[in-house]
Amino acid sequence: MAYKITDACISCGACAAGCPCEAIYEGAERFEIDPDKCCDCGACAAGCPVEAIVEG
Repeated sequence: MAYKITDACISCGACAAGCPCEAIYEGAERFEIDPDKCCDCGACAAGCPVEAIVEG
């Protein structure tokens, strides 16, 4: 199951920088995760400084 970025996102980009699947992109209000590209590794959640990423 793909991870999701919540409203707590501060758009710092740490998640995108740490994503080995290149599944994270900058959205209109916060970063977003493409569920089709997400490899469920959890690197994004581990690298998020505000814990805005949860398993979806």
